[in-house]
Amino acid sequence: MNTHVSLILKLIAVIAIACVPLSGESFYVELVAKMLLMAIFAMSLDLLVGFTGLVSFGHAAYFGIAAYSVALFSANFGQMSLWVLLPAAILLSALAALVIGFFAIRTKGIYFIMVTLAFAQMAYFVFHDTPVGGGSDGMFLDARPSTAIGSWVPFDLDNELHMFYFALAMMLLVYAFLQRVLQSPFGRVLMGIKSNEHRMQSLGYYTFGYKLAAFSLAGGLGGVAGFLYAVLFGYVTPELLSWHESGNVLLMVILGGMGSLVGAVMGAFVFEAMREFFADITKYWQLLMGSVIVALVLFMPGGLTAIPGRIKRALQGGAAK
Repeated sequence: MNTHVSLILKLIAVIAIACVPLSGESFYVELVAKMLLMAIFAMSLDLLVGFTGLVSFGHAAYFGIAAYSVALFSANFGQMSLWVLLPAAILLSALAALVIGFFAIRTKGIYFIMVTLAFAQMAYFVFHDTPVGGGSDGMFLDARPSTAIGSWVPFDLDNELHMFYFALAMMLLVYAFLQRVLQSPFGRVLMGIKSNEHRMQSLGYYTFGYKLAAFSLAGGLGGVAGFLYAVLFGYVTPELLSWHESGNVLLMVILGGMGSLVGAVMGAFVFEAMREFFADITKYWQLLMGSVIVALVLFMPGGLTAIPGRIKRALQGGAAK
């Protein structure tokens, strides 16, 4: 797609999202805010799956660790500053990813997938089966972070609209950050590792270090999404770290199209929209949603972002005849 056309379409999409609060419906404002934070979650995983070739099935661990850190800090220290709590949540998620990645990245293929899943399940049971995170009932957030800078309060996260636009701003920041990372020499090396790791090693690159850095970065960005989830909904449960959540975000990446940040965003929006729609019309929504996703994967390889190319090829084929 032409670069200018792509930019225009992205701007239109951002403007359309920014206008959602004009509907006056709190339900849709909260739903789209959730889509925005899940888009961050999907982009963080796509850095691993789509651009580095590391298929993690335990990415929800970093999402949940950040979410729980917000609730635990709130419970122990009361209302904290956003400018302290957000970096702390990101750092904790990134450190967890660094430790897990140090062991997981030494494996490959199905073994890597199982090791990431095993570590995530360990984190899940820490919060589910111990008093640390309130057990299976989870925890409520005592107070949302304060945004005060001295005596100036730029926005209020207790305000629904402010929270919505904060989530939108964070999604755009993460998108711009990852775009810059992927265009940098570091990002080019990650894509080279996905394409042919042995060749990158023969060129002198320490691929283990690059993969560990990508794994830690993805964990930290997953923490951004977890932080937003805790602040948006005001409660956290162990299910945020479960393999179901890791599977959901992986489906978002596949649905949108692996190796595309726009695809990750689209996948998150479409996945959450389908889940809400199907849950509203039938109690068997999981069966219906699973069937639709299977059909999309079978008949629309490459995900949502591949649709324009498929249409273009079909038109060119028709014109040739």
